[in-house]
Amino acid sequence: MKRLLPVSFLLLISVVAFAQKNKINPDKRLAGLDTALEKVLTDWKASGFAVAIVEKNKVIYSKGFGYRDYASKKPVTPNTLFAIGSCTKAFTSSLLGLLEKEGKLVLDNTATEYLPALHFFNTNMDEKITVRDMMTHRTGLPRHDYSWYLFPTSSRDSLLQRIHYLEPSTGIREKWQYNNFMFLVQGMIAEKLSGQSWETNIREQIFVPLGMHRSNLSIEGMKNDGDASLGYGLKKDSTIKQLDYYNIDGMGPAGSINSSVLEMANWVITWINNGKINGKEVIPESYIREAIGAQMVVGGALPDKENPDIYFSNYGLAWFLSSYHGHYRVEHGGNIDGFSANTSFFPTDSIGIVVLANQNASAIPAVVRNLIADRMLKLPYKNWSHNLQQASAKASRQAEEALAAKVSTRVPGTRPSHALVSYEGLYNHPGYGDVAVYARHDSLFARTQKDSIWLRHFHYDVFELKGFDKDEGLDTSSGGTLLHFRTADDGKIGSFTIALEPSVKPIEFLNKPIARTISIDVLQKYTGEYELGGITVRVYLKGETLFVFVPGQPEYETIAVGDHTFKLKKIEGYSVKFAITGDKVTGVSFIQPNGVFNAKRK
Repeated sequence: MKRLLPVSFLLLISVVAFAQKNKINPDKRLAGLDTALEKVLTDWKASGFAVAIVEKNKVIYSKGFGYRDYASKKPVTPNTLFAIGSCTKAFTSSLLGLLEKEGKLVLDNTATEYLPALHFFNTNMDEKITVRDMMTHRTGLPRHDYSWYLFPTSSRDSLLQRIHYLEPSTGIREKWQYNNFMFLVQGMIAEKLSGQSWETNIREQIFVPLGMHRSNLSIEGMKNDGDASLGYGLKKDSTIKQLDYYNIDGMGPAGSINSSVLEMANWVITWINNGKINGKEVIPESYIREAIGAQMVVGGALPDKENPDIYFSNYGLAWFLSSYHGHYRVEHGGNIDGFSANTSFFPTDSIGIVVLANQNASAIPAVVRNLIADRMLKLPYKNWSHNLQQASAKASRQAEEALAAKVSTRVPGTRPSHALVSYEGLYNHPGYGDVAVYARHDSLFARTQKDSIWLRHFHYDVFELKGFDKDEGLDTSSGGTLLHFRTADDGKIGSFTIALEPSVKPIEFLNKPIARTISIDVLQKYTGEYELGGITVRVYLKGETLFVFVPGQPEYETIAVGDHTFKLKKIEGYSVKFAITGDKVTGVSFIQPNGVFNAKRK
């Protein structure tokens, strides 16, 4: 009598049989892919990355390589969360596509119509820039990325106010120029028209219907997930170094989504299938066609000898468009501290590729995307890793040669015009933020909300910006962005300029008076009437604030800045300094751009 085999053994046989059947008929396009991707990990000295490949309406490949936590050797899986950076932008613009379908929005109407609090640099921009212009990077504004990156804030309203002070470099629709602020504005328009936050819109309108249940929109969400990656950079091009997460919540609509390749695969499937997943429409098909259609020329992108079948570079609505060996490619990259990403799909081939890496400013997403695309589209093999490494090495050599050939404009033997403590203060530009300058020993330093910077003396009142790391100390290498202090009419340091945005004139940060606390008894001593060329000027108190009144002019509120000096609060470059004889106030000097005028106390 035959013994009955246990059910578990029968199941094992069936699993083995299935695996053998799969092994007999594997997808030949993916043969050896694991080995090729492991080599990419080694070639680029990366901690890890993950990949998902989509065909039609399903995932045909997903895998993690390397480590999500390099020190603890925790592996990357297809479920590991990574920051996707600017791959977020297509999510944000899709919200506007949904609002357009609902009849709440017209893409070719002006942005200020939907967001009255928005003000550009001039009235012409207010009256002409449309929602579509913002979606296609053609507003005339260059990046101005240091505004939000060096001066972060969680307040979207505060970031929106900065736009008024950001100078354009071209006319509207004259040139394609990438700008993250315009995607912040899109997110805020969605908030205004829907009555709920951008985060809630993304979750309810996109994440939930696509089954992206672990994807999140904040650093806290990353930290609280059990399978989230840390971010890394390369120190001296060879040593893997962990980087801090960068909190981008204020600029969230431009790049704060964290996701895995498996959940991003659902996003790509939706785009390949005209906005539908599992037969249900999530994104309007009419919007899909507009978004992946050319809206603005990015650059000429002519074919070259190395890649004669890769050409044209256009932009749709939050997507880059190009011809890849005759195949229409839609893609967008993403970078934020410690992470690099790429989302791409070929709509006529029904193929999509997602690559997420935990390496800062990495070429890995592009290398892996092209390597996989060549296999999926049955194109001739090309060693993309080697080619991009060669291109990178060539660019580095050219940069070194340019630096060596550069003739320094530095004038040796010069000194700053003031004692270092005279440069101390809080400097502000309304489109950027505050920079605190302070002296320590024989050097000046600057501090923003994000970084501390060493100001190494270059010549006269010009200083170089150099890195200042608590672990590695001061960066003593040659070269650096120059910061130029300027002296005001009163002989004091009034501002500094720095070229934070190369396509416009240097940004000027004004020295903001730091209010000193003075008792009412002391303030009372300054009050009274002063005779100035036959005119009686009154100085008086309102509460704890000193005011100055000149007949025929409005009253001026002052700010005490020390040394018996008060700056006029609303007029830049104007101040009053009281003359003291013994312990009595005997006069006042009115310091202004056209001179200093003295008045005697009556």
